[in-house]
Amino acid sequence: MQVEGFFEGLGQAIGAVIRFVVDGLDWLFHGFTHAGSNFIEGLSRTLGMDTSLISIGALIIGLILLYSAIRAFMRASIIMGIIWLALGLWVMSWVVH
Repeated sequence: MQVEGFFEGLGQAIGAVIRFVVDGLDWLFHGFTHAGSNFIEGLSRTLGMDTSLISIGALIIGLILLYSAIRAFMRASIIMGIIWLALGLWVMSWVVH
């Protein structure tokens, strides 16, 4: 009879520890998710764009193209810089209203 009480208490203690860890991780990831959604909302509101994944993907592609234009200009490749710049601005014009 004593053994059953011991293992029941041990199971409850381990269960409480596991529950504490799971609740802590839930709180942590919920905080990251909330911060990320607030960041996306603020970014989209400031730029005047939608919060869809396609809009965010187009924004990232446009920024990569503009970065490529800057790199081309720094290498003194004027023609490629103009091409990258035109493509980047073209993509960014789809996203930003």
